[in-house]
Amino acid sequence: APLLLAGAPPAAVPGHAVAEPVRGPDVASWQHPGGSPIDWFSVRNAGHDFAMVKATESLNYVNPYFVQDCLAMRVAGVARGAYHYADPTQSPEAQAAFYSTVVLGINGPGDMPPVLDLEHSAGLPPAALIDWTHRYLNTVQQLTGRQPIIYTYPTFWRTAMANTNEFAGYPLWIADYNGQNTPGPLPGGWSNWTFWEYTGTGRIPRVNGDGHLNVLS
Repeated sequence: APLLLAGAPPAAVPGHAVAEPVRGPDVASWQHPGGSPIDWFSVRNAGHDFAMVKATESLNYVNPYFVQDCLAMRVAGVARGAYHYADPTQSPEAQAAFYSTVVLGINGPGDMPPVLDLEHSAGLPPAALIDWTHRYLNTVQQLTGRQPIIYTYPTFWRTAMANTNEFAGYPLWIADYNGQNTPGPLPGGWSNWTFWEYTGTGRIPRVNGDGHLNVLS
């Protein structure tokens, strides 16, 4: 996916035919029970080419396993992405700066663009949440030099974001556990998706617990 992997050649992920789907999990600290590591070589050997790792939340949380996972992913040959869990009660500019600082080490060749995980409104009405989102995304793009990806789910976008189409130019990571071969109708004026989170109960060898699994379009 040349759109996503900075510095990567416009070819298929190594080891996979062009026709095969490119798959990967998204993970957070809860997949390290008791501090146990994720075996990223097993993840790669199970056919997963990338992973999204939670980096930050609000203004004061850093995933304690973020650096560990990113280093191990690099060694295992898993393309790295990192997401920020949005807290609309706090400054979008400050959160963008916080996130951009934490993920500085994975904004290089082969790494995926920054990701905003937007799935709760914290009580903000749509107009205020739309403004918050614009400000966050603009600041991250200025700080990282890359256009961010938006993660959300259809019902949230259609309600909390009033189904605005103001963000249809951003790559979309849509969560839709519909049991089908493709996501349902997309919200927000998007005509296509970049990532699809298709289950929250997937299993990967040597990864603890159920996992969120994704496919790259």
